[in-house]
Amino acid sequence: MAEDALLKKYRPMTETTYYTLLAVIKPRHGYAIMQFVNGLTEGRIRLGTGTLYTMTGRLQEDGLISIVSRENGKKTYQITETGREILLLETERLKHQLQNGKEILQGGAEDDRWE
Repeated sequence: MAEDALLKKYRPMTETTYYTLLAVIKPRHGYAIMQFVNGLTEGRIRLGTGTLYTMTGRLQEDGLISIVSRENGKKTYQITETGREILLLETERLKHQLQNGKEILQGGAEDDRWE
């Protein structure tokens, strides 16, 4: 189970962190991460090199990703078990958030219990 400090730090998770963790489900180097995120989000999120390398450093330091190889000056990253666990928890949180939004917007949860 992920440590409480990591859960507190990464939940809620920024979109850039979320998509970066998705990108490194498979081993990828920095440029490949940027391309993956850009493609998956249809250009909505474009990671800059400064943002990406600051983030990968932090994710590595926190144990969510690790460097799996270094070739020609390129580091290849992959998600760790801790990173996968936190990503799954965040995906569940987002799923519930989306479900709540749909219910309210479609008029299916107009309940005064929360007022």
